[in-house]
Amino acid sequence: MESNFHYQTVAKAINYIKDNYESQPTLDQVAEHVHLSKFHFQRTFKEWAGISPKEFLQFITAQHAKRALQKGLSTLETAYEVGLSGNSRLHDLFVKVEACTPGEFQLRGKGLKVFIDEFETPFGTAAIAETERGISNLIFGKLTELKTVKNLKEASFVTGLKENGQRVKEYLTEWKKPDTSIQLDLSGSSFQLQVWRALLEIPSSRLVTYQHIAEKIQRPKAVRAVGSAIGNNPVAYLIPCHRVIRASGDSGEYHWGKERKVVMHAFESAVLPSL
Repeated sequence: MESNFHYQTVAKAINYIKDNYESQPTLDQVAEHVHLSKFHFQRTFKEWAGISPKEFLQFITAQHAKRALQKGLSTLETAYEVGLSGNSRLHDLFVKVEACTPGEFQLRGKGLKVFIDEFETPFGTAAIAETERGISNLIFGKLTELKTVKNLKEASFVTGLKENGQRVKEYLTEWKKPDTSIQLDLSGSSFQLQVWRALLEIPSSRLVTYQHIAEKIQRPKAVRAVGSAIGNNPVAYLIPCHRVIRASGDSGEYHWGKERKVVMHAFESAVLPSL
């Protein structure tokens, strides 16, 4: 009964924040709306949503700000549109949630050169995007599905890979360990980057749970948020989200198909220990 009450409370709080983000409600105001003390509400919300009410408000505000910028509003107009006091608040919000400035988001890759390619792997067709900094996107699918291609409308795309992309291609086709580290060019919220770094520390052919990753980043109650960040991993396989399973031992869902995830586990158990 209490569990259902908490669910209803959090759902009510989420709807309130979504409907009133323009007024940037405080923790006290949201807690009062759901008839809880702010301390009890803060704890309950984090347990159910995996993030704090403030972080959820920031996420909702950033989503609306992105739409405003895409419509052509200036950064100052956008700040006022979403209830922020000015450019500096909008700047801080974007750096925290989107890991880029509002101006960088608005340019959407203008002047950026992205190198792309498509190739076959033991797990199916892979598509990859690479900037001068490193790998920005790797998926199991076609080039047209790459987020980099979809999101960076103003970038110029060149078919063919540079050094980092060639290393990835060689590794996933010949299973040859690169002599030089593969560099990544990641864009995500600070929380997502924390999760992705933790994934990079999972040894080859070893499986861990979502709870393990949550504890690794010192957010043991943020298992749901960890799962969401894992699902948004932009670099498949290299950031090994496929090595995260449920506490029950079930492989769990995988963005590129549950069956592919099971095949990866079997392949790594057989091949990687011998490399």
